[in-house]
Amino acid sequence: MALLEVTNLKKDFGNTKVLKDISFSLEEGETLSMIGSSGGGKTTLLRCLNFLEKPTGGRITVNGEVLFDGKDTRRYSDEEIRQKRLHFGLVFQNFNLFPQYTALENVMLAPSLSAKSTGEDPGAIRKRAEELLDRMGLSEKMDFYPKQLSGGQSQRVAIARALALKPDILCFDEPTSALDPELTGEVLRVIEGLAREHTTMIIVTHEMKFAHDVADKVIFLDNGYILEAGTPEEVFEHPKEERTKRFLAGYER
Repeated sequence: MALLEVTNLKKDFGNTKVLKDISFSLEEGETLSMIGSSGGGKTTLLRCLNFLEKPTGGRITVNGEVLFDGKDTRRYSDEEIRQKRLHFGLVFQNFNLFPQYTALENVMLAPSLSAKSTGEDPGAIRKRAEELLDRMGLSEKMDFYPKQLSGGQSQRVAIARALALKPDILCFDEPTSALDPELTGEVLRVIEGLAREHTTMIIVTHEMKFAHDVADKVIFLDNGYILEAGTPEEVFEHPKEERTKRFLAGYER
């Protein structure tokens, strides 16, 4: 059984169909790169997986648990949505750190709020947050506020924050798009390290070399459809669809 199963997923905004019959699976420890032109539905797909948007139809299953079934038309409670989101960690384009909290406090915040139901010890939460920031190379920046951090450092704090709740799947939405080119490398190296540790990840990116090198699987999303899917070698080096070939025309290894 795959860790993640997405079947016939759809998302409409009024009369606009953004996701059209999306199906794919992801095994535990795999990294999936999702590529395609802007407006093709990549970010919407991540938002549906993280329940920031409710899909219009289809099915999402994680570890055999059905998180969404389009046949179930009832309205989810806030607590149900919160529980579904715990399966996924999402790292945004623009960091979305809370400016009034230090790096350490940003990483501790969500686990501390969840501790009321999980019963996790505050000391254990702090220790894990410190370990995650150290893992991101930020042990000396724990007491810094976001305004005191570079863009690359802020994004690494955001990655630590996403990992703090121990999600089954870590999702990245263009994690380097808001960074200067000289800061992009430090964030990509962190993600590559997570891939080597077999962290299950879905990465939306326009960094084609990175998408090729880090992934076990690649999806090319175009106009709301998965137009091509396979290994990095299959999609990048031997694409079958003319649209994929045109998209990758400027890509050089």
